[in-house]
Amino acid sequence: MGCTLVIDTSFGSTVGVVGHEPIVETDSRTHVEKLQVNIACAVEQAGFAPQDINTIVAGAGPAPFTGLRAGIVAAKALAFATGAKLLGQNALEPQAQWNAIRRGKKGTLGDPRSRHVLTLAVNDARRRQLYFELCASPAADQGPDASAPAKPLIAMDIDYPASIVDRVNQAVEAYAADVDGDVIVDVIGHGARRYASVLADIRHLGDIDDESVLDQGAQGLSIFAAEALLNSGLHLDEPVEPLYLRRPDAEIPAPLKHVLGHEGAERNA
Repeated sequence: MGCTLVIDTSFGSTVGVVGHEPIVETDSRTHVEKLQVNIACAVEQAGFAPQDINTIVAGAGPAPFTGLRAGIVAAKALAFATGAKLLGQNALEPQAQWNAIRRGKKGTLGDPRSRHVLTLAVNDARRRQLYFELCASPAADQGPDASAPAKPLIAMDIDYPASIVDRVNQAVEAYAADVDGDVIVDVIGHGARRYASVLADIRHLGDIDDESVLDQGAQGLSIFAAEALLNSGLHLDEPVEPLYLRRPDAEIPAPLKHVLGHEGAERNA
């Protein structure tokens, strides 16, 4: 019997075996240092040994560079050591799956033929920006065993909240013109509450919920891993690479300027 291990460091760190409660670290100053210990603890507490791991799902971001890289490197190293299959999953699209389940539990999803729930999945990118992706939510009764991954209407990107509102309103207007019934846009993920006053300008706005799918304990792990498995079937052998989205702060300096009519010197590394 094997197990599926989830490692995500796109917001703090979440480590856990599917079917069990994860170990979550929210302190950005220490979560990287605790990562290896938490992986070992999560596997042991689930009753497995490292050689029992047959699948590792690594959160690919989007997120800042350092923390995200630590999680992906750990996942790759463990996959190499154990021979486990390595899958990558972005942190935004599973939000649509969870949002459908969340609304289904509240009894507010409605008939999908007359009520179309869209999910604006977000993650705090700092510097007054948000990572975001607008997705059409699947039916709530699919749950963690959904047969299709979330469908993006706006591809994953990073932007300022006011600009995101404009882009979402344009996309929703085009979407609403092609469907019958009501359209609702829920904003889900870390950073949603921080920018709620700006995001309130989204037309057809539904809920604003600051929680992420991986805040949902064992159920969140199942949803996250299920999305990764669905996507792996559509993108076979796709490498697991970090999604930074933001340009790096460090750039290659420009050549020195030419002076006095002489040929300029190039900067050497």
